Amino acid sequence: MRLKLLTEIFLGIAFLVFQSCAENNSIATEDTISKQNKASSLINNPPFSVPVAGNSFLTVKPSGANEVITSAKLANWTNPNTVISTYFRLSNTGTLNIGLKASVPSGSSIVKVTIGNESKNITLTGLAYTNYTVGDFTISNPGYVKVDLQGVSKTGGYFADLTDILVSGSAATGTHIFSNDPSYYYWARRGPSCHLNYTIPTNTNVSYYYNEVTIPIGEDKIGSYFMANGFKEGYFGMQVNSATERRILFSVWSPFETDDPNNIPPDHKIVLNRAGSGVSIGEFGNEGSGGQSYYKYNWTAGQTYKFLLKGEPDGNGKTDYTAWFLSPETTSWKLIASWKRPQTSTYLKGFYSFVENFEPENGYQGRKVEFKNQWVRTSSGNWMAISGARFSVDNTYNAEQRIDAMGGINGNAFFLQNGGFFNTVVNPGTQFSVTAPTQAPNIDFSNLP
Repeated sequence: MRLKLLTEIFLGIAFLVFQSCAENNSIATEDTISKQNKASSLINNPPFSVPVAGNSFLTVKPSGANEVITSAKLANWTNPNTVISTYFRLSNTGTLNIGLKASVPSGSSIVKVTIGNESKNITLTGLAYTNYTVGDFTISNPGYVKVDLQGVSKTGGYFADLTDILVSGSAATGTHIFSNDPSYYYWARRGPSCHLNYTIPTNTNVSYYYNEVTIPIGEDKIGSYFMANGFKEGYFGMQVNSATERRILFSVWSPFETDDPNNIPPDHKIVLNRAGSGVSIGEFGNEGSGGQSYYKYNWTAGQTYKFLLKGEPDGNGKTDYTAWFLSPETTSWKLIASWKRPQTSTYLKGFYSFVENFEPENGYQGRKVEFKNQWVRTSSGNWMAISGARFSVDNTYNAEQRIDAMGGINGNAFFLQNGGFFNTVVNPGTQFSVTAPTQAPNIDFSNLP
């Protein structure tokens, strides 16, 4: 009888312990499921998703790698050493939950996702495009965020095809900026262009513009165009065309508005008066059309180069525009070209400078240029210094597809900067001024080539 009683007590205690454990396990399981469902809900319905096509770059691409960012996705992702970087701008700090919308054509893969010093791995599998939750990252400062992806391992031929970075969490609230319009993807990857519109200190006719240009060391990225002497009918500046080629470029728009130079009527075509030695002559299109001249010259960052432009009516209803360039290793001006623009009778107007990137693959890199000691010379021969400028931006910036572009003052020089996803904001329309230079250029106009 005593043994039976002890057995019943033991079984009762065991039942209570089992029931308690089951209840606790049920609570833990429900809590885990709730968290998983919440994360799944966030990543399947994120506050926003960032399209790879307009916001990503191959920031590390080994020789022979096949990765490519198309107008729709990251494709051909096979090399484990390639780094794909996606950028977007946040206005808040806190927790940032990152996800990926991806498809794995065959097998499965493991991908590393990095923001700052935090990295997490995610396993991807399945041909259907799926929203994957990577995890939470901490954002300590508002501004541009860079999300790096790198393949770790794969059982199939590709790590994944990727269309979007999915973003949620407290840091994703508020204002965010990234390219969300497919019509802007190409321009957003190039980066926003920015300009300085100079205040001309006279209302009389201007025959010459003079400008001195310096590209700081390290700011001469491939794809950069540093335009020094812009005017109403054309532009004159310096480019980085490749790792081995740089140019001095001078172009004049046709008065006939078209992006195809073949459509320009004969009486509206830009006519070459003369070209300097070694200067290539042709036509350009796609951003208006007209006559183009360029001189291959390996200019160097850190050096200062001088640009001189002339524009005067020829007395027959046309205007002649002539550009000269002076490098620091010589005392003789180099003629780039002289063009005749029909249907035009004017002196120089609308002096401006700009910086742009024309290579989308390098749009994540920054570039900078300084302009100083600027002058205009009137048709009566008076030199007048330029000391004021207004900052402006292009449509990519105005549409808030990307806003890493700024202007400012460095000492007694104006500067422009774009690319690199920096966080300083200079409002378009901001006015700048420098101390007006006092020593006018010493140019022997009678001996200009």
